[in-house]
Amino acid sequence: MEKIVTEKIHGGKLVRIKINFEKNIENIKITGDFFLYPEESIEKIENSLIGIDKNSSEEIITNKIKKIVKENNIELIGIDEESISKLIIKSIS
Repeated sequence: MEKIVTEKIHGGKLVRIKINFEKNIENIKITGDFFLYPEESIEKIENSLIGIDKNSSEEIITNKIKKIVKENNIELIGIDEESISKLIIKSIS
């Protein structure tokens, strides 16, 4: 199943999640008017989410994203891990 959710998050930034899933997340694309440094880091976050059970809690997804951000010294600007998690949960529920 494919779903797309576009929403303004806290702070007014627009974020779009395009996700393919059945039992697990098979593919995910996160775009919007936020920034990450280094720029290619979004792909590391997206790749880390592939395979996660669609019934995972927001806390599990947030912790997964936080781990990747910390391990790769990613700087999120205009978005945070919790906002990404909330949109992922919204898109797969």
